[in-house]
Amino acid sequence: MPFLLSAVILGIVEGLTEFLPVSSTGHLILVGHLIGFTGAKAATFEVVIQLGAILAVVVIYRRRFLDLLHPAPRDEKCFAGMRGIGFLVLTSIPASVVGLLTKDVIKTYLFGPQTVAWALAVGAAAILVVEARPRNSRYHSLDDMTPALALGIGMFQCLALWPGFSRSAATIMGGMILGADRKLAAEYSFIAAVPIMVAATTLDMAENISLFSANDLIHLTVGFVVSFFAAWIAVKGFIQLLQRMTLRPFAVYRLVLAPLVLIFWPE
Repeated sequence: MPFLLSAVILGIVEGLTEFLPVSSTGHLILVGHLIGFTGAKAATFEVVIQLGAILAVVVIYRRRFLDLLHPAPRDEKCFAGMRGIGFLVLTSIPASVVGLLTKDVIKTYLFGPQTVAWALAVGAAAILVVEARPRNSRYHSLDDMTPALALGIGMFQCLALWPGFSRSAATIMGGMILGADRKLAAEYSFIAAVPIMVAATTLDMAENISLFSANDLIHLTVGFVVSFFAAWIAVKGFIQLLQRMTLRPFAVYRLVLAPLVLIFWPE
């Protein structure tokens, strides 16, 4: 398949799945195998186009990100200034440390259809368990965030290092378990994704940029732009859906997809 068409397809997949609880990495691995786009170059390309999805969140929540550049009022609790930055740092630390220590093992042993299928199934079961729990939400807005909640969500984010589990699912479920309502858990999941994804993307690009030539720039640009617009649509739509439904439909989708992967990729 032509590289440019692969870039469009993967950009759509990345943008639509990055912030939904279905695992963008898992879907990129599956689609990559389906269209024959695999290997070290493909893995790095998939990481690079994540920047488009990240930018979509920054634009959508631009007011919240701009607030981080201004000091938070001393007499108010709000997601701004060093207080807001501190929350994002706390959330990013656990997965950053674990990821740095295990990234070679993860890329070697977990970047395959079979491991993704099992992660999809385990993540789906976790979603159903969390949604079945009695809900007693104590936190309803980004301004309600606390250090303990931010760090706790960061601990759950480590589950996303298993490709197919989903960073979004891990952080949203973590937030809900720790007392955040579903909408807050999703919004914080989107915002908290930015620093850790930027760090991971920058590190991967620095290590593997030599795999690409100047001729690949157009393909990277196309993947980036397509990913941006697909993510914009996905984030906007997901927030609206969460006001009318639970995460259960995403769990059902994962449970349907997992056995199909095991059947069509038996080894």
